[in-house]
Amino acid sequence: MMDQHCDKPNTRQRLLEAAGEVFAEKGFRNATVRGIVRRAGANLNAVNYYFGDKQGLYQSAIEYAHQNIAQEHELAAARDETSEPADRLLAFVGVLLQRVTRKGHNDWHGKLMAMEMAEPTEVLDIVVARFIRPRFGLLVGIIRELVGEETPQREIELCAESVVAQCIHFVHGRAIITRLMPFLTYSESDIDMMARHITQFSLAGLKSCTQTEGAKS
Repeated sequence: MMDQHCDKPNTRQRLLEAAGEVFAEKGFRNATVRGIVRRAGANLNAVNYYFGDKQGLYQSAIEYAHQNIAQEHELAAARDETSEPADRLLAFVGVLLQRVTRKGHNDWHGKLMAMEMAEPTEVLDIVVARFIRPRFGLLVGIIRELVGEETPQREIELCAESVVAQCIHFVHGRAIITRLMPFLTYSESDIDMMARHITQFSLAGLKSCTQTEGAKS
């Protein structure tokens, strides 16, 4: 028989939210199921009913966070193969910056993903396979269009990582960046400016890479 707490509306949702907050604060290893159910106003049987165990709850919280951070429709412009690849790159960078700088009442989404990357569990393999690899493939495809078929796949993937790294730096380096450049307030217009700068910088770097490859051949 299902536990009485499982009958309450949105019990599963409350458990996901509470689990995300606790896991983001403490990490998987230090978080306790008792602490999570206490915050959710549920009980241990509810966790068993919906998620099976702590590992299942953690995986569901990670997937839930990534789904909320990464809305697929946002990448429509980056996927539009009728557009110029430079415009598609700008669209991809803009979406990535929006995602990693997005603020709101669910700030734990980004914190939990950062925690998982810093202290990876086996759940990271699932996240990479389901969410990250397909989007990385999209970026690699855009860069392939920009640099041509003759560029080795390894070089293209390194270039893709360099594009992502610039975006991530604006997040992890925010405390320092805003002290060095106080004019950056991370407003919508600032994020648009960052996206255009990263895209222009990356396009110049990609052009240099293709010239280097041409010289080698």
